Amino acid sequence: MHLDVQELRNFYYRSALGRAAQKVVRDQLLALWPEAKGQTVVGFGFAVPLLRPYLAQARRVVALMPGPQGVMAWPAGMPNVSVLCDELRWPLATGVADKLVLLHGFEMSDDTGALMAECWRVMGPGGRAVFVVPNRTGLWARSERTPFGYGRPFTTGQLEAQLRKHGFAVERALSTLYQPPSLQPRWRRLPALLETAGRHLPVFKAGGVVMIEVSKQVVAPTRGERVPLRARLPILAPQPQPAARGAPGPGLAAGHPREVVRGGASSRL
Repeated sequence: MHLDVQELRNFYYRSALGRAAQKVVRDQLLALWPEAKGQTVVGFGFAVPLLRPYLAQARRVVALMPGPQGVMAWPAGMPNVSVLCDELRWPLATGVADKLVLLHGFEMSDDTGALMAECWRVMGPGGRAVFVVPNRTGLWARSERTPFGYGRPFTTGQLEAQLRKHGFAVERALSTLYQPPSLQPRWRRLPALLETAGRHLPVFKAGGVVMIEVSKQVVAPTRGERVPLRARLPILAPQPQPAARGAPGPGLAAGHPREVVRGGASSRL
């Protein structure tokens, strides 16, 4: 089940809670990927709140938005880079993406296996991807006032197992968004303090979001064992020619008497 693009836009760009969540997750992504100079950066789902820092330096930025969600023009005041696409058939060439970000796309999918296969296809050798999903043990997955309360939440171990099963190498796994999904002013005044406490105090270890960075490792083909060629078949010896009429057959020398049986008696010719 995908949320409507208007709901996602209103949350991230028109609410204090959404702007706070956007800043926390985007800062964490920048800590993982501080630059993308000359690279192709692709986002899927509603990843545009995380992609803006790469617009100025990346060779190309593409924001893919699945059909059931809908699409909006982005970024505002600049040439549009967002594309409406089939969830499992992206309009991108194989191996084109250097960096890939999934936000509100993976947990909303009805076929995560096929979606991971499509991610693998568009990533180049050595490419990196970050999957951002709601944390099953966090507070944000339990609140329907944010987009993280919809779709299927994951624990770190569950998501890592699925990614490894589909051929990705897990590089780093972390959680973030430790502040509660509350609009109360007392919580909104302390977002930085809560995020710092969450990263260092075990009591706050369940962040609202799980972020896992993976890479695409292409295994070099190995040389197979040498298979010996079949032994050559010997040339067939010439077959004997059929005997002419009246000539002695095979195994009978010329002039050799033949025994003929007539009416029970035998005679020699």
